[in-house]
Amino acid sequence: MHTLIVSNPGHFHAALALRNRHHLLRDEVFVYSEDDPDLERFLALVDAFNRRQDQPTSWILRVYRGADHLERLIAERKGDVVLIAGKNDSKMRTIGRLQAEGFSVLGDKTWLIDGKDLHWVEKVATSRPLAIDMMTERHDIGHRIMRALCQDASVFGRFQTTGPEPGISMLSVHHLFKLVNGQPLTRPAWYFDTTIQGEGIMDVTTHLSDLALWMTDPGQACVYDRDIQLRTARQWPTAVPLELFGRITKLSDFPPGIRQHVTDASLSYLCNALIGFVLRGITVEMEERWDLVEPPGGGDAFRTVLRGTHARLALEHDASTGFESVLSVHPEVTAFRDRLQQWLAIHEGEFPGLRIQPRGGAYRIIVPPGLNTTHEQHFAKVLDTFLEYVANGEWPRQVVGDLLAKYTLLARAKAMCG
Repeated sequence: MHTLIVSNPGHFHAALALRNRHHLLRDEVFVYSEDDPDLERFLALVDAFNRRQDQPTSWILRVYRGADHLERLIAERKGDVVLIAGKNDSKMRTIGRLQAEGFSVLGDKTWLIDGKDLHWVEKVATSRPLAIDMMTERHDIGHRIMRALCQDASVFGRFQTTGPEPGISMLSVHHLFKLVNGQPLTRPAWYFDTTIQGEGIMDVTTHLSDLALWMTDPGQACVYDRDIQLRTARQWPTAVPLELFGRITKLSDFPPGIRQHVTDASLSYLCNALIGFVLRGITVEMEERWDLVEPPGGGDAFRTVLRGTHARLALEHDASTGFESVLSVHPEVTAFRDRLQQWLAIHEGEFPGLRIQPRGGAYRIIVPPGLNTTHEQHFAKVLDTFLEYVANGEWPRQVVGDLLAKYTLLARAKAMCG
């Protein structure tokens, strides 16, 4: 059993990691933090998990408040694994310090806001104990099925490397005002300060680049200078009116640190990004977009398309699908149904209950309810995986190798944008 320490939980992802109980964790969790509203929001969300009617958790939080929280954490050493999810400008140096002091670290994205701390990523990725980032999308059932499909040459063929469209295209749409655990999310004001939170070019793109590395995994870790060539990078702002900013942060005005980006009572928040690159010979295009408010009855949206020589795979979750994830396979060859049925039989143990539904010239993969999990649940699954690595003494070489490659990509994309 492990004892978890939470360091300065400035982002709600820290609480989401505690959404479920963990068989490898003691219920007693030690929290070291600044005494600020971010901490109170973390405590309230964990308390809501403890009090819910359906499968409540039973976390016992031991909280230390103070400006010297990091030093106290290290000195008291109440546990062996640390979860960190807070301000991004200092996160990488904190992770490096904790690892050097002998703690295993699970750090929320993003670890960098520019390239100046990239050397810390290299040091952490090549040192012990284990330190990895929270890549939730690897636990999405649709992406897991897509990865298994594209690794089967009889179904997918190989990734297309010619033609006008990229072999991999990804779009992820998020919302500044949203619900978490059924309640409106309050974000701290610093979330809108790009000198602390970072710009869009290094935010959700962390997940998208990680997915691309994972989907094209040939059995060895990615090496940036060998496997990646950056082609394009750009970013653009979302205009956030004061009224909505107030609803999100519970503040009546923009704080001084971001007022230079305010015009006519609207904040120009540089949070959207597009990056194009070649990965292992495959053209990749990924776009991150932030809209203002979740649509009624909906939430965040995404689309992932993999183009193969035998089939195109599309995973969509947006208004057109009723905000349900829909995975479809669009064949480019004849006698395709038999191949797909054979694939389903082979993977029954991994994905029990999958079936196909013909739709026009394509096939929809029907996923049984028992396999579906929500985005919020994925944070707990990431923590599970991390704890299993630590408990088993595993050294996931591809995971930590990909860590350095993707942050090198994002740092160079940030430099390209200026």
